[in-house]
Formats: sequence, C-alpha cells, structure tokens
Amino acid sequence: MKEPFEVLVRRHGPTVLRVCRAVLGPHDAQDAWSETFLAALRAYPGLDDGANVEAWLVTIAHRKALDVLRAGARTVPVADVPDRPAPDCTDGRDLDVWRALGDLADKQRVVVAYHYLAGLGYREVAQIIGGSEAAARRAGADGVAALRRALGIDKKTSRDLRTRGVVA
Repeated sequence: MKEPFEVLVRRHGPTVLRVCRAVLGPHDAQDAWSETFLAALRAYPGLDDGANVEAWLVTIAHRKALDVLRAGARTVPVADVPDRPAPDCTDGRDLDVWRALGDLADKQRVVVAYHYLAGLGYREVAQIIGGSEAAARRAGADGVAALRRALGIDKKTSRDLRTRGVVA
C-alpha cells in the first residue's frame, strides 16, 4: 500500500529543493520544486509499490530543471530587463559554497547535487543524467575537487571536517 502523497512531500521535499537549488540557483528552484511535485502527484497512482521514490522524485526534478534551463535559453531580448530578487541570505547558507557550486561545469554540478545532496548512488545518478556509472563517479570527483579548490579547502581540512561529521 502506498503512503499518502503528503508524506512523500514532507520526507523528500527538502532533498528535491536542495537538488533544484544546486542545478538552477535559488531563484528558479522554487518553481522547479513545485512543478516536480505537481507532476509527481499526477503520476503517483501509477508508480510501482517497490519503486525508489527518492530517485523517482529526483528524476522528475532533473527533468523540470532542464525545462527551466531550456525556457531560459529561449528568452527574448527586451529593452528593459526586470530586476531579479536577490538570493535569500536569511536562511544561513554559505553563499560562497552556492556560488562555487554554480560555477561548476553542468555535469559536475548535477552529479554533485544528486549524489551528495540527494544521496543517490552513482548508478542511479547515471541513469538519471545518462552515461555510465564510471563517468558519473568521475564527474562527481572532479566536481568535489573543484569545489575544494574554489573554497580553499585542502585534503587535511577536508579529512578533519569529515571526521567531525561536517561533510560527507
């Protein structure tokens, strides 16, 4: 028997939002999050009982994020560009980390988001984005190395943070 849909939203909503933020940035993430759960609500009755719900939701979020990116690429030039709201700095997030994540190559950013923020295995990440598990693993390692360089974190500091449970 399937859980009520609102339980899925409560359980997996934060993970989906982290993934959307990592792929799209803070401004477009809310829209992609909403679109993800609207699509999931429609498809949920047909989902297999044994399905990995988190991977299913991240797959939907991935597709919705791509839709947002494609829509942005089709933007028509205008004379006056409207102001975009500034990122919400009140939630305590380290803006340097988000900026560094946003500077990663697209594939690295997506793999880091899906593996480290959503907690999916590399096999699942490869199925979502296409390609092999080894390629996803390489993109993840390269992305983390680029983040460490951008943030000035050496391997010893990284080990210390991992030992204290600050990072994975």
